[in-house]
Amino acid sequence: MGPYVRSVARSCGHLRDNDGVTSATRRPQTPASTVPPRLIATDLDGTLLRDDHSVSQRTVAALAAAEEAGIEVFFVTGRPARWMDVVSDHVHGHGLAICGNGAAVVDLHGGAGNHRFVKIRELARENALDAVRLLREAAPGTVFAIEQTYGFHQEPSYPKLHMEIPDNLAPAEKLLAPDGPGADEPVLKILAFHHEIAPDDFLMTARLAIGDRANVTRSSPSALLEISGPGVSKASTLALCCAERGISHEEVVAFGDMPNDVEMLTWAGTSYAMGNAHPDVIAAASGRTVANNEDGVAVVIEWMLGLS
Repeated sequence: MGPYVRSVARSCGHLRDNDGVTSATRRPQTPASTVPPRLIATDLDGTLLRDDHSVSQRTVAALAAAEEAGIEVFFVTGRPARWMDVVSDHVHGHGLAICGNGAAVVDLHGGAGNHRFVKIRELARENALDAVRLLREAAPGTVFAIEQTYGFHQEPSYPKLHMEIPDNLAPAEKLLAPDGPGADEPVLKILAFHHEIAPDDFLMTARLAIGDRANVTRSSPSALLEISGPGVSKASTLALCCAERGISHEEVVAFGDMPNDVEMLTWAGTSYAMGNAHPDVIAAASGRTVANNEDGVAVVIEWMLGLS
């Protein structure tokens, strides 16, 4: 644990970006935390996972070493619970993940197909319907899909972007109606896609149109937005989980690569943008590491634990 209390600016010299700047260093105007870490919060796609969605053996070993050192690991992702099998074998005892951009906390101990929801922060159907209406008005041509605890539904014109066949095909207004399919299940988030608008422009348009009725973000390189309940984000749910454990934000080290990670990286005491990160993430994080395909999370954990 000792190496962590040194300034991150003295980190190992092999962490270099293309400009020769040490990529794991904090910016000079942001002092390095001297609080030993108690929790690592890491995004999955584009961060912990390589582009082929695999978890490298180096990363598996780094996660195990962190937990052996008494540092808890949380997977914090936009993925739904049923897509968590990729890391289920690597949770090393704690078995918790924050899914759906903060909409659910899931216990992974049961393994594939046996995940248990321990916390749900749903998107009220009234808010969901408002979001759909306002975004259709602001960006005609938007198409939607609905993510629930167990169900997945989409509009007929929504593109095939995901790994599964939808349970129902219908307009979003019908899917979200009180008597619609899956009416007995909470809505975790809405997915909104546009074929023509640039991703960042679409995100700005949606945020302006929807306002405080829902939280809007994106994790995809395409114009695919993720709409959750008001105030629901990776950061806010992580903060709740940390408060339950008596862990302060100064004791959290976070990793991410896309706009849906920005709040979490800002909230955490120490945070790292991946070498492949979106510019907004680089601006929000207090440090940088190498890309996901170069095991950037493992590189930092190894340095923190004095293993490199």
